[in-house]
Amino acid sequence: MTGRLEDRTVLITGAARGVGRACATAFAREGARLALVDIAADIPGVPYPLASPSQLDHTARLCRAEGAPVLALTADVREPADVDRVVAEASERFGDIDVLVNNAGLVGPSGRVVHEVTEEDWAVMMAVNLTAPWRLTKAVGAAMVRRRRGSIVNIASTAGLVGYRNFAGYVASKHGLVGLTKAAALDYAPHKVRVNAVCPGSIRDGGPNEGVMLAEIGRSLGIAPSEQEDAFLAQQPTNALVEAEGVASAALWLASDDSLHATGSVVTVDGGYSAR
Repeated sequence: MTGRLEDRTVLITGAARGVGRACATAFAREGARLALVDIAADIPGVPYPLASPSQLDHTARLCRAEGAPVLALTADVREPADVDRVVAEASERFGDIDVLVNNAGLVGPSGRVVHEVTEEDWAVMMAVNLTAPWRLTKAVGAAMVRRRRGSIVNIASTAGLVGYRNFAGYVASKHGLVGLTKAAALDYAPHKVRVNAVCPGSIRDGGPNEGVMLAEIGRSLGIAPSEQEDAFLAQQPTNALVEAEGVASAALWLASDDSLHATGSVVTVDGGYSAR
């Protein structure tokens, strides 16, 4: 541990598993106080299981084992009242939010051509992947401006940089998140508040972080589970899937003063996929 986030309060959404868990444990090792937020429940219309309360609790235990003070909160980031509540509870426990990691996101419902995407499919994707990061930024931005300090890290995707067939909602939401990152960075630059994005590629599922998104992408594309890893590897210039810990390392760099002059940046962690 180098203490890069010592005495800083970090709020992470989608913290129960996957990249959110990897970020939480990495930040815990760097001395952060952590507010870990997840819906910890399924959403109607989303075709795969979302994280559970026990997974959120497990993430919290892992972080406490690293010595981090932790507040685990269940919330639906689609709901303005829930967003205001978790920011208020985190601020009451730990003080103002120094770092916001907008990680909560959905990859499905997907797997349809544009004219087959329903109003409900589109609405839930935008609500979680784009409107929620704006809403959370709004909830913490004023205090960051007042203190002239803060870092916001948006977890986007290579889908925020390129198109993917049959994933119109996901691609549009992640392109929007990259656009929000750049616009917010310019709004906040005079106030010493930084806003950056990380664009991961195909992240390995399972393991200690219990990720599931790659399997859902494969299912949406009609790829048999036994063939999914080979199918994704074939698209990777490095012939390796991205690890959640690698995404967390990029987020940690952007959250810390190591990246003091980086704002409006889009950092790809995709094994060269978007370089082609």
